[in-house]
Amino acid sequence: MWSFIKFLQGEENRFRHLRIQFYAGLGAKPKQAKTIAIQCCIDNLGQRYYDGVISAMEIYDEYFRDLAHICVMEESGIAKYKISVNIDTNTYHAIEEILEYCNMTKGLKDTAASSQRSKQEESTRQLWLSTDCVCFDVDSTVCVEEAIDELAKFQQVGAQVEAITRSAMGGNMSFRQALQTRLNLIQPTSERLEQFLENYPSQLTDGISELINLLHERHVPVYLITGGFHSIVDPVAKQLNIPLKNVFANRLLFHADGSYAGFDENEMTSDSGGKGCVIKYLKTKYNYQRIIMIGDGATDMEANADGFIGFGGNVVREKVRDNAPWFVNSFYQLIGQLRNNSIDSISQTNSDDQLAARTYSTEIKTI
Repeated sequence: MWSFIKFLQGEENRFRHLRIQFYAGLGAKPKQAKTIAIQCCIDNLGQRYYDGVISAMEIYDEYFRDLAHICVMEESGIAKYKISVNIDTNTYHAIEEILEYCNMTKGLKDTAASSQRSKQEESTRQLWLSTDCVCFDVDSTVCVEEAIDELAKFQQVGAQVEAITRSAMGGNMSFRQALQTRLNLIQPTSERLEQFLENYPSQLTDGISELINLLHERHVPVYLITGGFHSIVDPVAKQLNIPLKNVFANRLLFHADGSYAGFDENEMTSDSGGKGCVIKYLKTKYNYQRIIMIGDGATDMEANADGFIGFGGNVVREKVRDNAPWFVNSFYQLIGQLRNNSIDSISQTNSDDQLAARTYSTEIKTI
């Protein structure tokens, strides 16, 4: 139905042209026999609409069905001939009725979508106040940077790895294939990895320490779920007082001489859909009922947690911003919700959220 309405709206310019022609009283150019026959059919539409035989939608359907007959087949291909037809007052008013209906239904659709989005956000906010488990993405969420990109730059293959990342995000390869290709290019030895960690420790996002401390005070278990590596994420977990058993990440493998040997393919996060597998595992093992996933990426949004909060404090992914039930630009927004500690207070803090969102300037990426 909506695709049909969209098609109707797309024809508005055609109707405007016909309207000008109608009021100006312009005559049609000399017509071919086929065009004259179609004109005769169109001439009858207005009277049939006036007599109540057909509806406005039916007159529209027949009008464009007749026009479609003008497309003829030739040996050299299809030739489309433009014609100028005269429309009577009844036909014109029927067309105006269609346009009015289109504008009305578009407004109703927009209002319904906005209302649905508001309900989803309110539901997620309430779930946030009663969550029994919170899972965080790491890269561009808990930490400011994307670790694998920083490691690639350290190994002087940043541009090549970034190109592979774009290809993977475009759906040209699986996450595991992309991870394998990037690591084969980076070739991180154990020695170089230690040098990287020493010289470029992960930078925590503003507010994450306070937020996790607050969750711990409320006895809410916190997990880190990432496609990154234990060797980089585990130090972050220790800094945030998150038990290492609560970290789900990939594990790099090295030969006896310290050279790169690959990664552990048994880790759930080593392939597409890995975060969803971790969520399912946590629900089964610990019987969590209200898991919240927080992250910046589409894989976080698609992890099938009970609730998802999109995060744009470091980078804004348009797909996440537009589709997340609740999207925040600062962890302080989430801290404020918990400290208010009342579901009834949600509406009173909306303005505070908007203020916090304006405080942070972020890069927008289309993913």
